[in-house]
Amino acid sequence: MKKLPEVTLAFWVMKIAATTLGETAGDLFAQTLRLGYFLTTLALFLVFVVTLVVQLRSSRYNPFFYWTVILSTSMAGTTMSDFMNRDASAKYLSGGATKLGWGPQGLGLGYPEGAAILISILLLIFLGWKLSGMTFQITEIVTFRGEALFWSAILVSNTLGTSMGDFLSDSSGLGYLGGAALVTGVLLVLVALMKVPAVPNVLLFWIAFVLTRPLGATAGDFLTKPVAKGGLDLGTAGSSAVLLAVLFGLMAYAQVKERRAATAPEPALPEPALPGTEPARAEEAGRR
Repeated sequence: MKKLPEVTLAFWVMKIAATTLGETAGDLFAQTLRLGYFLTTLALFLVFVVTLVVQLRSSRYNPFFYWTVILSTSMAGTTMSDFMNRDASAKYLSGGATKLGWGPQGLGLGYPEGAAILISILLLIFLGWKLSGMTFQITEIVTFRGEALFWSAILVSNTLGTSMGDFLSDSSGLGYLGGAALVTGVLLVLVALMKVPAVPNVLLFWIAFVLTRPLGATAGDFLTKPVAKGGLDLGTAGSSAVLLAVLFGLMAYAQVKERRAATAPEPALPEPALPGTEPARAEEAGRR
């Protein structure tokens, strides 16, 4: 039984909405509420595990289950990336705070080192996936092991995508809009490459899947960061509430569409023509 969605335009719209919400919600818990990267990562990873168990136990594709797991990986990926790459320096604190939450403040690896680690982990997952003989085509994943490999790759790719997005926004000099424009341009190139028969669509899908995460990260930062830094300063709480409403509406639409497809009657087979009638003579003439 199919448990993952068809890859359509609506799929990509929901993916970008979920990744953008993952960025703003992750920052809401870790920074705005000052829970810190370490504690927030532990909490959001637990949320990911719970939502994943629900998804794995489901017998068929359920848009609410699937997109809730995507959202949980995006939120957890945001704080996991921040914990790996950042430290307790003042530029990540606000409101005169001297400490961000409980526990370690961050490993401070930096974006290049953090990305290298995540790329290595992701490649190992794909290598294990390849050696398992399971398909990379998500619409054909129907086994527990295949789905477990899929979600492992999603969690790591969303964490990697956050690192890429934060690097584009904070360290590349492009800023939030420039980083988003660059990622959008690359995604458009991938769309064009879909017309090239020599380029596997499965490869293009996974590249696009990873790149939608930095697009969401830069878009989320643009919505929430101060105007002085190039953002709109809408705040993490307000931005997250609006994005959650948008994503929930899209999930509800997808759920209704899925139920209609599941309950739609099978198309009736044409009845055989009776001997001697005009349809029967036409069929006989066609066979000649």
